[in-house]
Amino acid sequence: MVSEFRKKKLLFLHRFFDKDASGAVEKKDFEQAAVNISNSRGWKQGDAKYKETFDTLLKVWSDLESVADADKDGAVTVDEWIAMWDAFAQNPSSAHAWQSQYCKFIFQLQDATSDGAIDSEEFSSVCVSFGGSKDQAVTAFQKMSKGKSTISWAEFQELWREFFAAEDPSAPGNFIFGTSTF
Repeated sequence: MVSEFRKKKLLFLHRFFDKDASGAVEKKDFEQAAVNISNSRGWKQGDAKYKETFDTLLKVWSDLESVADADKDGAVTVDEWIAMWDAFAQNPSSAHAWQSQYCKFIFQLQDATSDGAIDSEEFSSVCVSFGGSKDQAVTAFQKMSKGKSTISWAEFQELWREFFAAEDPSAPGNFIFGTSTF
């Protein structure tokens, strides 16, 4: 059973993707996310990064739908979302390909300089572009980096797993999305 704390984290992420607030995540939500990300980065339709972002998120959606959409209605409900991420938390080493791909996508999105590490400025700029508070993002980065100036890809993967599995509200992985207000 998923604890109330983990459920709040998972609902936060579900609401992030549910762009039209329909109560379910659908393909059109991923398409809108791709547009929003591209716009926030200044990528125009036809740019290589725009296409890469769009293609990656649609691939993530396709794989997510095949795994999580239990009733095959083209939408991932809250219950389906929670069940899927709970299965991940039970055995993170057997993550579905899309979950690993999504983790890498988020890391690369935050690593704006493509130097293999995320720093506070990169992290907070992404959080702000999605409507978050810069101060809250900087605080979140300090907590998840444990005071270090950067987070490597290997560290980010561990933080990612921790976000979905941790029961401890102060666990560093709880801050990877720039907030801890679940």
